[in-house]
Amino acid sequence: MKSGGQVSGVGGQGTWQRVVLGARCVRAELSVRNVHAALSVRCVIAACCALLLMLSALCFQVSAQPGTPSYGPMRNKGDQQQTGLPVALRDVGIDQKLNGQLPLNLKFRDESGQEVELGKYFGSKPVVLSLVYYNCPMLCTQVLNGMVTSFKVLPFEIGNQFDVVTVSFDPRETPPLASEKKASYLQRLGKPNAAAGWHFLTGDEASIKQLADAVGFRYTFDPATNQYAHASGIMVATPQGKLSHYFYGIEYSAKDLRLGLVEAADGKIGSRVDQLLLYCYHYDPTTGKFAWVINLYKWGGALTVLAIAGLLLMLRRPRRSSEVELKAGGTA
Repeated sequence: MKSGGQVSGVGGQGTWQRVVLGARCVRAELSVRNVHAALSVRCVIAACCALLLMLSALCFQVSAQPGTPSYGPMRNKGDQQQTGLPVALRDVGIDQKLNGQLPLNLKFRDESGQEVELGKYFGSKPVVLSLVYYNCPMLCTQVLNGMVTSFKVLPFEIGNQFDVVTVSFDPRETPPLASEKKASYLQRLGKPNAAAGWHFLTGDEASIKQLADAVGFRYTFDPATNQYAHASGIMVATPQGKLSHYFYGIEYSAKDLRLGLVEAADGKIGSRVDQLLLYCYHYDPTTGKFAWVINLYKWGGALTVLAIAGLLLMLRRPRRSSEVELKAGGTA
């Protein structure tokens, strides 16, 4: 019986040693897991920090881009050697006057020859405004062509969600020429219903000068060539006649123009998707485009914090379950 008791004691001692050894193994395994988890957290944090640094660098790069091309160091305005511009182009450009009020009481003549106030085309819809001259041999044609290209793919209809007003800044041009241009570009556009929403105007020198000054459109007449030197771009105005967006060049992104119209209309046109895009995109006046980088940077920072918090919560769960197993093994 004593020998049997000794055997039983030895067996119990062996069982207890196995329990202790198993607990040590579990603790060692947990320690390894904790080390791996800590390394994983550090790697995730390092990767997130690197991503945020890259995004911030990209934001800085985008915000540093100039809005218009530079033709040389312009230290003193009017200095030919420093600007590098020909005399005819020295006073040419577009100066943004965002939120500036258009003089809606100015009088022009429409393509039918009828005298109209500029305010006739405002009040209920945003307006795309362009200043060209109809006999322009090159640049103005490219501006109008770029408008047509963008209008073709816009989800909005001219005359329904927005209007277009094209004004000649050459006081020598007449309504018959404006009517001819309108017919030509409506044919290019291929949307007959746009006739009621796209207006081609002419006017006298005083009205043209006031409108050009109001939108910051600077141009000069070159007697040697009998042509105008001017910049290229279009503007978007609110239904109340406030300038809200400038788009430069001769090609206009349909996405940027769509968002510009939605923003100018204060959300009264467009879908919920357009409203969401406006929240994700931001109009950059220096480039005349909608940029997503700045808002993405903010979202990326918030998502990074949430991701780290979620990861830490997930890492705590296995530790608690392991502690329960250890307690159960000890009591056994």
